[in-house]
Amino acid sequence: MNYELVIGLETHVELSTESKIFCSCGGHSAANEPNDCVCPACSGMPGMLPVMNKHVVELAVTAGLMLNCDINKYTTFDKKNYYYPDLPCAYQITQINHPICTNGCVTLKTSAGSRDIRIKQIHMEEDAGKLVHSGKYSYVDFNRTSVPLIEIVTQPDFRSAEEVVTYLNKLKSMFRSGGISECEEGAMRCDVNISVRPEGSEEFGVRTEIKNMSSFEAIEKAIRYEAQRHMDALEFETEELVQETRRFDDASGKTFAMRNKETEADYRYFPDANLMPIIIDDEWLEKIKANKPAAVDEKAEDYRAAGISDKEIDMLISNHKISSLLDELVAKGANAKDAAAWILTDCAGILRKDGKTLNDLAMTADDLFAVMQMVEKGDINRGAAKKILIAMVEEGVDPVAYCKEKGLDKKVDSSQVEAVIDKVIAENSQSVTDYKNGKVKAIQALFGACMKELKGAGDPAVIKSLLEEKLK
Repeated sequence: MNYELVIGLETHVELSTESKIFCSCGGHSAANEPNDCVCPACSGMPGMLPVMNKHVVELAVTAGLMLNCDINKYTTFDKKNYYYPDLPCAYQITQINHPICTNGCVTLKTSAGSRDIRIKQIHMEEDAGKLVHSGKYSYVDFNRTSVPLIEIVTQPDFRSAEEVVTYLNKLKSMFRSGGISECEEGAMRCDVNISVRPEGSEEFGVRTEIKNMSSFEAIEKAIRYEAQRHMDALEFETEELVQETRRFDDASGKTFAMRNKETEADYRYFPDANLMPIIIDDEWLEKIKANKPAAVDEKAEDYRAAGISDKEIDMLISNHKISSLLDELVAKGANAKDAAAWILTDCAGILRKDGKTLNDLAMTADDLFAVMQMVEKGDINRGAAKKILIAMVEEGVDPVAYCKEKGLDKKVDSSQVEAVIDKVIAENSQSVTDYKNGKVKAIQALFGACMKELKGAGDPAVIKSLLEEKLK
């Protein structure tokens, strides 16, 4: 018998905010040591009341707009009650009765064709803490407690592991590009609800939930294993399927039962009386819409039309900070392809030498544009620009002032260049002989000596051309 896989996802995404959802403690990334980013409010001390972070609402609405959701202008919070050591209040503040976004849709393209995935809802909630198990002891780190999340709940519209991974990669690109979340490991976690039914059947099979996975590779493996387990149970009666929560073990590639699957009744939801309803009026909604980033697909097409390679596009749309820098440069009049090369090749190369990434780039569009303009106008050559760029990346210098201070903007006339070339030829007779005997690479040594004498000044193309003429 042929079977059909039915999957729904609950994806938890940690939002890029400077503080937690209900207190002023820094976000999870602000912590350096366990429990050093905790206050009486987020640690559940008696009498402490939550205060809503406005930016969380704006990011949640932006995510909803990007996923084509209806935005609910009246939204409330509820308490989800359960006891676990990493939940200091013994309840989680979340949304069930009036979530902030509903009825969305995202289109996927896979090897099987296009499919629309319906978004049931997006709701805001606080994260729980983290348990660290060591030997016979377990420790609790509350730094993550009350870090803001959105949970994106889909309808059971996925039919393969490929569709699931494609969807998650699309969310990751959209949210990174939109500045909603960096979606690094741990900041994007997924619960997979999976069942199997005979092909053509309209009834759902017995559903199991695989909890809390952050690795896309692990998610794909878990789906494939669980699908086969369900099919074997239906076809060969290897076991009785029950509704339950399972965990995936990466080492064995198998899932294992954790507990029976909870229902809404098990959590005893009720409205949170400590938080007033949030009213999103037309003015606020229009402001959020005006700041909504361009869709990832549209931005990728714009970059492609500008001549930027697909590899570079992937780097840009996966990093909001860098794509914003490029967009600012283009808005100032820079050529998009050239600007991308300055960022992704020159700046990235300088950072890489110090073991850093583009996320560590602290440079304004104004400063980088100033360097690009100096090169374009012929005030400095590419070699001088590289020196300025290194100082900008490593020391944060002002590019124009640094250029003047180091004398990198000095123009070199052709007679001075010719004099230097004559000197280099006279002092490097062996390289000249090698070049004349057919060793073409020998000219590089002569060219390097010329550039050293000129201290990086002058146009390298002109210098090389004059050197070749002299050697002939």
